[in-house]
Amino acid sequence: MITVMKDIPPHVAGFIASGNVTKADYENVLIPRVEEVNKTHGHIHFLLELRTDVGNFTTAAWWNDLMIGLKHFSKWKKMAIVSDQKAVEKMSDWISPILPGKTKGFKLEELDQARSWVAEEN
Repeated sequence: MITVMKDIPPHVAGFIASGNVTKADYENVLIPRVEEVNKTHGHIHFLLELRTDVGNFTTAAWWNDLMIGLKHFSKWKKMAIVSDQKAVEKMSDWISPILPGKTKGFKLEELDQARSWVAEEN
């Protein structure tokens, strides 16, 4: 399931992923919020608190993740992925040079740092 994160700046699309993540989670929660942030602010700051294993994302969820990423490829300004899964954290740091914006991985205990970093407009 994906839920919208509370108490974050309006220019940040922030989410918490837990349990099983499905196509419906993307279509009903994530995509509408990303679209809203892009429409309102002209760019996207994205924060994902990953409290589930990436293996709990359905194939359709991964497909929607890829599609939303490509659709707004030039609009991603900052992306913070918060997870205790070392591979996810490292992957977030590795893909940063490929994307037009900045991407950074954080540990779950660094959630406050991730919130601050992703919210910075620079």
